[in-house]
Amino acid sequence: MAFGDSILDTGNNNNLISLIKCNFPPYGQDFIGGKPTGRFCNGKVLTDLIAEGLGVKETVPAYFDPNLQSKDLATGVCFASGGAGLDPLTSSITSVIPISEQLENFREYIRKLEGLVGEEGANKIISNSLFLLWTSTIIKDLYEVGVRKIAIFSTLPLGCLPILRTLHGGLMRSCGDDDNKAAELFNSKLLAEMKNLSSFLPQAKIVYVDIYNPLLDLINNPVKSSKLLIVNTSDAT
Repeated sequence: MAFGDSILDTGNNNNLISLIKCNFPPYGQDFIGGKPTGRFCNGKVLTDLIAEGLGVKETVPAYFDPNLQSKDLATGVCFASGGAGLDPLTSSITSVIPISEQLENFREYIRKLEGLVGEEGANKIISNSLFLLWTSTIIKDLYEVGVRKIAIFSTLPLGCLPILRTLHGGLMRSCGDDDNKAAELFNSKLLAEMKNLSSFLPQAKIVYVDIYNPLLDLINNPVKSSKLLIVNTSDAT
């Protein structure tokens, strides 16, 4: 299950009346079949890659995919929406699905899942599923409905986003140091908050996934491979 923005979105914006869409070329040129699917990427997004790496399934469908099948509910879907921000105003301006509504969609999903496998079966699926988050704001809400395995991603090296390199990077389109320092500060506070939450949610297994440093290293050293750093905040004292 995935909640957040374009980093995890697998196509929930396709049928929205919004400018934040990517269901057209060149998006998807390296995806299965070479067709755009609503993923903000040339191929698979993190949601797909993690599900595939865990051996669950090759791709994770969007919750609002018109071709979504009942069998997909039991193995996970994506609720993320490209352009959704921490501030509800962001989603309102961009006309995408805010985090609060993603949570409501998940509650609707639970009811559908219960109709498919029963309440006990649904509870088992939810408690054993890995939930991918791009925000910490709904962790307590998810915990209250039985979610126990959570991975929360750090923010990206924002100064290296193409638009910010164009605006702030000069003739060489270098990464913006100030933007990256802001991202580093945010990530340090996010990790601290995750450790704090873990102490209040004893049954939860919460891990912080640092994608900032590996991605920055990959940008600066493209021929060098990088690895994600995962911090198990549940064992923090």
